[in-house]
Amino acid sequence: MRTRKIVLSIAAAVAAAALAGCADVAVDITPKAEDEKTEAVTGTADEPTAAEQADIDQEKADEVAALIDSIYVQEWNEETDLLCEEARKKWDALTDAQKELVEGEFADPDYFGADTGDASKDDPLNADDIGDKEILVASFGTSFNDSRSEDIGGVEKAIAAAFPEYGVRRAFTAQIIVNHVQARDGEKIDNMDQALERAVSNGVRELVIQPTHLMHGAEYDELKEAAASFADKFDKVVIAEPLLGDVGKDATVVNADKKTVAEAVVAQAVEDAGYDSIDAAADDGAAFVLMGHGTAHVAKVSYSQMATQMADLGYKNVFIGTVEGEPEETACENVMEDVKKGGYKKVILRPLMVVAGDHAHNDMAGDEPDSWKNVFTGSGAFDSVECQIAGLGRIGTVQDLYVSHTKDAMAGKTGEVIGTAKEGTAAELADGEYEAEFVTDSSMFHVNDAKDGKGELTVKDGQMTIHISLTSKNITNLFPGLAEDAQKDGAVLLEPTTDTVEYEDGTSEEVYGFDVPVPYLDNDFDLALIGKKGEWYDHKVSVKAPK
Repeated sequence: MRTRKIVLSIAAAVAAAALAGCADVAVDITPKAEDEKTEAVTGTADEPTAAEQADIDQEKADEVAALIDSIYVQEWNEETDLLCEEARKKWDALTDAQKELVEGEFADPDYFGADTGDASKDDPLNADDIGDKEILVASFGTSFNDSRSEDIGGVEKAIAAAFPEYGVRRAFTAQIIVNHVQARDGEKIDNMDQALERAVSNGVRELVIQPTHLMHGAEYDELKEAAASFADKFDKVVIAEPLLGDVGKDATVVNADKKTVAEAVVAQAVEDAGYDSIDAAADDGAAFVLMGHGTAHVAKVSYSQMATQMADLGYKNVFIGTVEGEPEETACENVMEDVKKGGYKKVILRPLMVVAGDHAHNDMAGDEPDSWKNVFTGSGAFDSVECQIAGLGRIGTVQDLYVSHTKDAMAGKTGEVIGTAKEGTAAELADGEYEAEFVTDSSMFHVNDAKDGKGELTVKDGQMTIHISLTSKNITNLFPGLAEDAQKDGAVLLEPTTDTVEYEDGTSEEVYGFDVPVPYLDNDFDLALIGKKGEWYDHKVSVKAPK
C-alpha cells in the first residue's frame, strides 16, 4: 500500500541546516556543473563515460529526492517555502532519464510527474478581505488536482452559495499535502494555523469551522486543538459537525446523517454503474464495495454503523471496507469473502471518502498487486471488477448535508463552541436543568413579568437550550440568527409553545413560549423575531447567571 508515515527525514535536517545563514541561496547540495564534474573525473573537458554519466545522473536525482523528503513532513517551518521552490526548480532541470532515478524515503518520480489534473481549476480560498464573519472549511486535503476541485471545491462552493454574508476560506490539516501542491503546482493553501492567523489579521469576529472530515476521528480532534489555541482572538468560535454526525456507542447506532450519506452514495454509485436501482444491480449479480480510510481511533465504529445503515436500508449488496482494515471486518480480505458468500460475480469499487485522492486512485484502483482492484481480480472469484473514482464531496445531497451542519452550528443546535473567547459554554455546566436570566435589548421583547425575567435552561450533551415564556401571543416565530437569514429558503424557524403564566394577583394567561438554542452564556447573540404583522426584526439577547 502507499500509506506513508509522517516523519521528518534526515534529508530535511540536512537541507534545513544548509539553509541556515543563507539569505538568497537555497539548499546547497547542488552537484558541480557537468563540465566541472567531468573535468574532476577525467582531468579533461571531454564528454563523460557512460559510467561517469550514470553517477552524475544518480547524484542529481538523489539531490531532488533529498529535497522532496525534506518537504514531505507534517510541520511547516521558515524554510518550507524556499525548499518547495527549490525542489521544483531542481526537478525541472532533470532529464527524463534522471527523473526516473528519483527515489528516497518518500520521494519517487510521481511526486512531480503524476498527472492529477489541472491545478488552475482549483481556488485555494486564501484571499484577505474576509469580513467580520467567516466560515473556514477545513479538510485533510489532497494533491489530486481534479479531486480537490470537484470534491473539496464542491463543498466549499455549496457553503459559499448558502451563506453569502460570510467569507468562506479553506484550510488543510495535512501539511504534507500543502507542501506537495505548493512545490508541484505553485498553489499555496493555508494550513490550520495560517488560516486562523489570516482570520485574526482580517478582523474576523465570528468564526464557524466546517470540517469536511467523515467523522469525529483523530483529524477532527486535532482541528479542535488548533481552534482552541486561537479562540480568545474571536467573539465566537464554533465547529460544525463532520459528515456522519454523532459517532454513537456501538455498531447498532445510526442517525439521520448516516442515512442521508448512505442513500446518496449508493444512488450515485448505482447510477454511475448504469443500473436503474440497487435491486436491479443485485439481480444482475453486482455488489458495491465502498472503501473508507479506516482508523485506530474510537470513531472507527462509524464504519460498522454505516454497514448497519446499509442493512437497515435493505442494501444487501453493499459492503463497507477500509484501507487500514480497522475495524477488522472492514479489511480487504474479509470484505471480499463476504462478497463471495453473497454469490455476487460483479464488483464495483467506490471510495467512502469525501475526496477521491491517493487512496482511491492507488490503494483502491491502482496498478500495484495489493490494490483492491487487483486483489479482487486476482482471486479469480469474479467475472468483472470495476472502479468508480469519485469522492462524496461532489454529490449534491452530501453538499446539502454540509450546508445543513453549518447552519445548525450557527444556530447553536449542533456543533461545539470552542475555547475561552466566550465565558460560560455548556462544557462548564453539568447536564441538568437550571434557572437563568434572559436579557434582551428591547422593552417590547422580553420574558413575561410573571417569570421575573428568567427561563428554564437545559444542558445536555454539550448543548444548551433555554425555554422562555413571553408576554403575549404577538410574536409568532423566533430565529437563531439575523432577520435577513430567517427569510431565506430553508431557514428553520423556532415554533411557539402555548404556556400558561400565573400572576401575583391570582390571574393566569396563555402566552407563547419558545425553546431557544444558547451558544454561550454571559455574551450577546443574535435572535430575530416576527410578529403577526409579518415583519422580521433583529435583536441581541444573552443568557446569564444559571442556578
